[in-house]
Amino acid sequence: MTDLQQHPAQKAIDRFGRTINYLRVSLTDKCNLRCVYCMPEDMIFRPQAELMQDHELMALVRVFASLGFNKYRLTGGEPTVRQNIVDIVGGIASTPGVTSLSMTTNGILLDELAAPLAKAGLQRVNVSIDTLDPARFKRITRWGSLDKVWAGLEAAEQAGLTPIKINAVVVKGFNEADVTELAKLTIARDWQVRFIEMMPFGDVAGFAKEQIVTDAQIRERIAQDYLPLEPVGVANGRMDGEARMYRFPDAKGEVGFISSVTMPFCASCNRARLTADGVLRLCLLRDKEVDLLTPLRHGATEHDLKRIILDGIWHKPWGHGLSDDIVPLTRVMSQIGG
Repeated sequence: MTDLQQHPAQKAIDRFGRTINYLRVSLTDKCNLRCVYCMPEDMIFRPQAELMQDHELMALVRVFASLGFNKYRLTGGEPTVRQNIVDIVGGIASTPGVTSLSMTTNGILLDELAAPLAKAGLQRVNVSIDTLDPARFKRITRWGSLDKVWAGLEAAEQAGLTPIKINAVVVKGFNEADVTELAKLTIARDWQVRFIEMMPFGDVAGFAKEQIVTDAQIRERIAQDYLPLEPVGVANGRMDGEARMYRFPDAKGEVGFISSVTMPFCASCNRARLTADGVLRLCLLRDKEVDLLTPLRHGATEHDLKRIILDGIWHKPWGHGLSDDIVPLTRVMSQIGG
């Protein structure tokens, strides 16, 4: 398909019939932490001139919104280190067609930013916390302070950026012993703690594959340490986006499992990713990408950009190839946006 007339509804639909309406937008490849599963400690970031500038980002968001993309999640790197982050949130939130705007953050700067971000139009946050043990938190993040993240969580809740979701990537040898205490946060709080399998990328692919802890292993650990989790709704737990949901009896919150490697959810995938350097990435775990920033900088019209996006989405892969040992190698996670 190469012409907009073949997409009369102006919606982004792939060749498998999936409607793609969820865009994860990486605002920067930079981060103020160096988590072991994400990037090397001596990570070299792209020059700012090679990344989307504010006006370019907003131009692309308007094009995506006109194609039916109504759900947006801001990612990084760490999105809160992006200059003008509050203005960017306000611009996206006010774009016609945008109905959902959330952010995934490490929480380090959330204490000071939660209130202004909420006022600008941000609706929810996912905060990454891989352990409640301060020493292990430092070991995993290399630079992080658990106290600062916790202060950010409390600020987010006070600002109404709810429901609060906590993302925990479980890494063998680093934090699998911490899953029970993390899960127990949902007993007294209406939070969602989500355990995420490590995903192999680029230079850290070998490390990631060796360190995967499956959702079955996590649930077994929690049952041994405390109580078994019960599936929510259906036998294997109802799906909330990509997370399969469980809970403790009488708990206020829920525990989710995102098992992209061992239990992929490709059939229901409705998302694409816009990297900080203006590239449309069609699958998190595939290297197929479509450059949008170069055409934009060379004078592409809105019509041109729509055609490029629709053609790219049409060729979105069915799913990842990890079972065939096909690993994405061109970028690490911080260069894509989670």
